[in-house]
Amino acid sequence: MHKRSQNCRDEQGSWDIGGGGLEFGLSPEENLRKEIMEEYGVEVIECSLLGHRNVNRKLIDGTPTHWIAFDYLVLVDRNQVVLGDPDKMDGLDWFTLANLPESLHSQLPFFLEDYRERLVEVLGK
Repeated sequence: MHKRSQNCRDEQGSWDIGGGGLEFGLSPEENLRKEIMEEYGVEVIECSLLGHRNVNRKLIDGTPTHWIAFDYLVLVDRNQVVLGDPDKMDGLDWFTLANLPESLHSQLPFFLEDYRERLVEVLGK
């Protein structure tokens, strides 16, 4: 996970698993691979689609946002992971499902709720 810096548009100081908008002309999987490389500087070894979520929320200024999240389980070489965007990331760390940091991105609990069974199956507790 990475900690969002004060330079992020929102949710500064929260821990996040990464993401990004779907770039025109790329498939969701191609876009995933691009985003993982940009944010974590590492190639995706393997990925599998967990599902998708309809996400509605408001920014701090009250602006409503809506997007469809394509959620993947991604395998990378943890020894290759680096801070890919130091301007928007204050740090990287590894957590277990049983030991997550307190300050999570607002959408991460929904991700965990939707996919906990599959995550536990693959990652353990």
